[in-house]
Formats: sequence, structure tokens, C-alpha cells
Amino acid sequence: MKKIFMIGGSGLVGSRVVELLSKNYIVDQFSLESGVDITDPTTLGPIRNDKEHELLIHMAAKADVDGCEADRLLGEDGSAYKINVLGTQNVLDACLPTNKKFIYISTDFVFDGENAPEGGYTEEDDCNPVNWYAQTKYLGEEHVRESSLPFIIARLAYPFRKDAFAVKKDFVHAIMDRLSTGQEIRAVTDHVMSPTYIDDIAFALDKLITSDSQGIYHIVGGQSLTPYEASLLIAERFGYDRSLISETTRAEYFSGKAPRPYNIALNNNKITELGLTMRSFSDAIHEVSPVIE
Repeated sequence: MKKIFMIGGSGLVGSRVVELLSKNYIVDQFSLESGVDITDPTTLGPIRNDKEHELLIHMAAKADVDGCEADRLLGEDGSAYKINVLGTQNVLDACLPTNKKFIYISTDFVFDGENAPEGGYTEEDDCNPVNWYAQTKYLGEEHVRESSLPFIIARLAYPFRKDAFAVKKDFVHAIMDRLSTGQEIRAVTDHVMSPTYIDDIAFALDKLITSDSQGIYHIVGGQSLTPYEASLLIAERFGYDRSLISETTRAEYFSGKAPRPYNIALNNNKITELGLTMRSFSDAIHEVSPVIE
């Protein structure tokens, strides 16, 4: 079995990806718990000196959009920059001696959401991030593109799982928890997203590895919709009270928080042309387990 390294494999997305990829690969994980800190190059010796692993999947990031925005004034001294930009460069540098293929996990937020093309942004469209989280992730992308390593940049969007993740709920389970306990949902109507079932992300990464693909890929679901529309579909799927769901806007919901782009629907034709099916949100939520009372 091919050996791969994973950084950030214990989070919401990574833990499920590791579980599925481990059926076909030997996945060795690095984390703070194992003594690897991507902001400290001296801890990356196990990667730098390794000759057995052909590629590395870099999922580690500071992904809290509002927490990253609070770092903006700190610039390069803030944790968002240190993790998402400098940390990425450190890992790239550690992969250079053995020319490991580098898979960088990025985000749909690299687009500004203004004048989105019909069918969604493609991999060739220009990026223009509007918040600090997205800016730091995009700077990480630039470091990857400028390296001499073979690479894949995989942009994800609103990933969700079959079962709730104990450490952090994805947006689907957060909505389910509120509706299942009779709590109201204020759902945004002027933000368009492409939610993605995490199992499909794992299958896509497997396909990209086995096909020896390179470049940028949008690994996202096959349906774009607003959080309001998604909330209604969740209510319908699980029999929750739709009257608990009301409309709101980005300006109201995110008041005092990091700016969010409007329409960041991503086009996934490039990944589906490899023979993959990236399920629509309407289909994928039928894979999600109901809340256990």
C-alpha cells in the first residue's frame, strides 16, 4: 500500500478522510499531539528526512473565519498568518528534499462572490478574497503554486458528515440540533454556497492520487444554494417544523463579524470529468444520520 502523510487529519474533515483513505493507503498523521508544529520548522524533521511517503496532504489551518479576522491587525504576527501562510511554506520546504507531491486543502472563500459566472467559479477564474481567513488561505495557495513540487490545490466548500463530529459540528448538524429541539433558525438568503459531503471529498482525493493528477480542483457538491434553502431541505428531510426557519441577510446575520462573499458557487466539472459523482446537497443529506434524542 502506498504511504501518505497527513497534516490536520484529526479535524472535522480530516478525520473522516483519514478513515476512508486508510482502506487503500497507509496514512501517517502528524499533529501538535505527535510533536509536529507547522509554525516551527525544527519539528518537521520526520517529513524532511522521510523517503518512504510519496505525497503529503496538508489540511491543517486556522479556519475560524471570525477568529482569523480578529488577527488581521496583527498581520504576519497573528496566528492566522503563521498557520495558514508561514506554516504552509514550512511544510512545503520539508517536502522539497524528497520531492513529495503536495496536496493543499483550500477554500471556496478565495473568491469575492461578485459577478459570479453562470455555472459557478471555475479553477481558472481570478481570486479576490474579502476576509482575512480567505486571504491567508490564498497566500498559502500562492506558495504552493510557486514551489517546485508537484501539487494539487483542492478547494472545498461547506463540508458536512454523515454523523456529528464531537469536537465541532458542521453546518448541517448545527441546524439539525436547533430544529430538533424546537429552536428557531435565522437563515441567510443572500449567500450562495456549494455544500459538500465529506465522503465524496475522500473519494475525490483518492481519484486524484491514483490518476496522478496535478493542478487546481474544486472538490465541491453538485448543487449550489443559500443557507435558507439548505435549512428548508434539512427540515423536509428529517420532518422538522419549517416554521422555525426564518429569513435574514448577510448584513444582519454577520453584523460586526468578518465579511462574507455573496455568490461563491463553484463549478466542479473538472473533478467530475475524472468519472466522479459529487452528490448534490438534496441527495447527500439522505446519507446523514438523524439526531438521536
